[in-house]
Amino acid sequence: MPIGNGVSHRKCGNETKRGVFGMSSETLEQAKRNRADEFYTQLSDIEAALRHFSAQLRGKTVYCSCDDPLESNFFRYFALNFHALGLKKLIATCCRRPLAAGRPDADGLPARPARQIEITSAPERWPGGLDGAALVRLLLPRPGNTLARLAGDGDFCGAECAALLQTADVVVTNPPFSLFRAYISLLMEHDKKFLVIGSKNALTYREIFALIQSDRLWLGPPFPQGNAYFRVPPAYARAWAPGVYDARTGLVKFRNVGWFTNLDYAARHEELPLTKRYTPGEYPRYANYDAIEVSRVADIPMDYDGEMGVPITFLERYDPGQFEIIGSSRWLGQPMSRLAPRGSYTPGGVRFYLPLDKPEQTGDNFNRQTDRQTDRQTDRQTDRQTDRQTDRHYRCLYDRIVIRRRR
Repeated sequence: MPIGNGVSHRKCGNETKRGVFGMSSETLEQAKRNRADEFYTQLSDIEAALRHFSAQLRGKTVYCSCDDPLESNFFRYFALNFHALGLKKLIATCCRRPLAAGRPDADGLPARPARQIEITSAPERWPGGLDGAALVRLLLPRPGNTLARLAGDGDFCGAECAALLQTADVVVTNPPFSLFRAYISLLMEHDKKFLVIGSKNALTYREIFALIQSDRLWLGPPFPQGNAYFRVPPAYARAWAPGVYDARTGLVKFRNVGWFTNLDYAARHEELPLTKRYTPGEYPRYANYDAIEVSRVADIPMDYDGEMGVPITFLERYDPGQFEIIGSSRWLGQPMSRLAPRGSYTPGGVRFYLPLDKPEQTGDNFNRQTDRQTDRQTDRQTDRQTDRQTDRHYRCLYDRIVIRRRR
């Protein structure tokens, strides 16, 4: 289910060049045409995540580059806590939302100009019950605070927003999910600290994974109970899967969403407790890569020093002082066509395969009982059955991350 963008930035993208991740202008233009892609982050989720980083924000300029100050809870959080956090400056920009033929656009949303707000002073105490417009009205009379229209369309890769990015120390926002690679590319090009929301599907992108492997990017604090709730505009007409949209609250729920950051925090260095011991029978080896299969993060053995394949949910508990990331099954595994006869495995790209001697183990029930219950957050593939007519069968697994314990 495509989520598109986050807080309030529908039309974004770099139309003139390829970033360090090599996204073409055609790819970016396609992403920009996605509709119904405004998802507004809850203030409580922002507060829960930012409490881990408050010390790193003191004296800093924070830039929310996908945020309308009248609607965004990111801007709201930083404005209300400007003094408590000791910020130097708060900047927010949003893109232009056009008015088509004198009526709201195809998504049913009202027109909005591309604008920027800069805040250098804020009240120490605020009255309760302020909406975005009232908050801005109280801020603007203060010296140094400004609200202005942008000359361009507010594209986060445009010249105006890029110039503002240069002045910022930390970027905090919910960027367009469809442009996540381009957005991270921009932040890395400008060597910025950041805390942003993205789909965990991005963990399997080669460019994002390379940053994680080189310890330049990692997952931030998890959403409470693993669920991220976003408000959507009431004008959106969209079919939701059961249990995703709550018509009473106007919120949609996504499990496969997380914070991505390069800001360090204490919980990132908490060692994963290991209780199990290695036995060859319990930890089979892959057919197409020299590593053992660990189907659950909780089952990582305490006494095995070789390479292990673990679900990508491991990254939620990854302590770089405890483990080393070797790579991903998407790029490490040998093609099965070089190792096994056709028909003994299911083609479908490079993944890790387990050899199975018992045909009865190759059906849907076996796959669901092992991988699906441990990799629910990577529900991007279907279980793959092997051919029951061969003497030896190979079962294709979900994505695996190869790790090794640091000695």
